[in-house]
Amino acid sequence: MIDSGQALGLEQKLSGKHVMITGGLGMLGSTMAHQLVKCKAKVTIVDACIEPYGANMFNLEGIRDQIDLNITDIRDKEAIKVLVKDKDIIFNFAAQVSHNDSIDDPFLDADINYIGHLNVLENVRKFNPKAKVLFSGSRLQFGPIESIPVDEDHPLRPKTPYAFNKTVAESMYLFYYEVHGIPCIVFRIANTYGIRCQMRHSKYSIVNYFIRQAMEDKPLTIFGDGKQLRDYIYVDDLVNVFLLASIIDEAEGRVFNVGGGIGTRFKDMMNMVAEVVGKGEVVHVPWPDNYLNVETGDYVTDISKVSTMLGWRPLVGLREGIEMTHAYYEKYRTYYF
Repeated sequence: MIDSGQALGLEQKLSGKHVMITGGLGMLGSTMAHQLVKCKAKVTIVDACIEPYGANMFNLEGIRDQIDLNITDIRDKEAIKVLVKDKDIIFNFAAQVSHNDSIDDPFLDADINYIGHLNVLENVRKFNPKAKVLFSGSRLQFGPIESIPVDEDHPLRPKTPYAFNKTVAESMYLFYYEVHGIPCIVFRIANTYGIRCQMRHSKYSIVNYFIRQAMEDKPLTIFGDGKQLRDYIYVDDLVNVFLLASIIDEAEGRVFNVGGGIGTRFKDMMNMVAEVVGKGEVVHVPWPDNYLNVETGDYVTDISKVSTMLGWRPLVGLREGIEMTHAYYEKYRTYYF
């Protein structure tokens, strides 16, 4: 969701641009592709379609004949070398996304979330150093939270291989900007939810997963008392901030925290899901050990830097976002459940 003034400015700046989106069949990448098509950009989607991640061909419904699709892994050196050569902008969203899975298989996490991104950046350096590259990091990079709202200067103390590799990758992007002059931009993202997200498991978007649980009238399980604060951002708002960063030169070499900027108790989010869907009983259970060991405490994003520098603000409130997400899956559940 983009306001009319921003939409006009984005189309003027992005029309005719060659844009690549890695992880482009997932929620964020495909929603980005839809918006770029509206802006008349020339879009190439790259996705390895690895299970159990978020790739879904239905996410391209309505734009499939207006984009180029490559089923390619970002770790494939020869393929990426060819793909980056003519691109003006690269949204590098491909990732292993589960912090618990990263504990079970840290080598895979490092291979995708660090080595894969290094492969993209090295090929950009060698074959297309003017390409603007944008990276999707995570709020989990901060680890234990000292104070909220969390600004960009908060210490980074990641607690899982996933968060660690995101942090190392962030440093790598800044290195390629500072040393090689590659125009890189880094985001640390709060909990994202919305349309086009896979709904098979809870490893991607906890809000989406609980919407499915409620739609199937299953228990909505809260670990502990549910009083922990979380910050949620609707996928359209997240796409908007990435697009704005891609056309504003002053964003290059910067790190931005991005989220809704509002703290919501976990139990309140769950009750909101149950109210919107009209089904699903909220149930409290003790924290499992494998979750408690990565719990970081309350989290709310300080969005003052991203708002000031990019002229961005979130437009979708949590309840409205849950309503739109629920309506989407009521219509298209057969493609996601």
